[in-house]
Amino acid sequence: MKGILLAGGSGTRLHPLTLATSKQLLPVYDKPMVYYPLSTLMLAGIRDIMVISTPQDLPQFERLLGDGSQFGVQFTYRAQPTPDGIPQAFLIAGDWLGDSPCALALGDNLIFADQLNSTLTQAAKRTHGATVFAYQVRDPERYGVVAFDNLGRALEIVEKPTAPTSNWAVTGLYFYDSRVLEFSSKLQPSPRGELEITDLNRIYLQEGSLNVERLGRGCAWLDAGLPESLLDASSFVHTIQARQGLLVGSPAETAFRMGYISAEELKNHALKMSKTELGRILLNIAKSDEEIPRPLA
Repeated sequence: MKGILLAGGSGTRLHPLTLATSKQLLPVYDKPMVYYPLSTLMLAGIRDIMVISTPQDLPQFERLLGDGSQFGVQFTYRAQPTPDGIPQAFLIAGDWLGDSPCALALGDNLIFADQLNSTLTQAAKRTHGATVFAYQVRDPERYGVVAFDNLGRALEIVEKPTAPTSNWAVTGLYFYDSRVLEFSSKLQPSPRGELEITDLNRIYLQEGSLNVERLGRGCAWLDAGLPESLLDASSFVHTIQARQGLLVGSPAETAFRMGYISAEELKNHALKMSKTELGRILLNIAKSDEEIPRPLA
């Protein structure tokens, strides 16, 4: 399975912060925002990843991420000239995708959960249909919303409903089979002029092949697209790391735990950041005799 990290858009809801840089390069506590969804894709076992951003911001992502070898993965870069909707990413990546199934992560989404690795790898192993993740929110009108029947089966998905029938929002992480490019090419722009990810998900729902995994109380999903949610995400990461001593959203640690890089490679990566707390934690992980590469919870 291949992965797409979509980090485009103009970030107008975060102006003036995003007038000079991409939203997905803003800090969420001690890491660039893009590190968090990148770690999620890697945690699903995905090592071939395309980063899509605006033409002006793409060179910054290339400087930050390089070719991916430091994380044991491979990055490809493509530009999204205009923000014409999430499914446009599949059209941009079409020749690269070929007949491969694909996961797509939005660059401003953070997911933290117990046993997330097993949940993601299970989704990645499905050979037919699509998998999305739903999370209870207080303001469902801001999101694509999925409603369920009494047996917990998905009934409908509605984009930004004015009168939501559910408070389960679809998060910015999607897994699709090899038909995703075919289905995306058939989508028509919505009244707001964009291809809608909800319309793509609805195709799978209507044929009965959409899996909706509900993320429960032991999970946190944060969309860092507003000033207050950006602050919330930073506070959350700081709290977890300070209280539990666990890193959140570190591609280097994820690569080590997943066996993508060795302890020596992690050590070399950490030494480049030796003046930071993040670098010191990574160095301790690399040096510890008790640490062995294993999936994160």
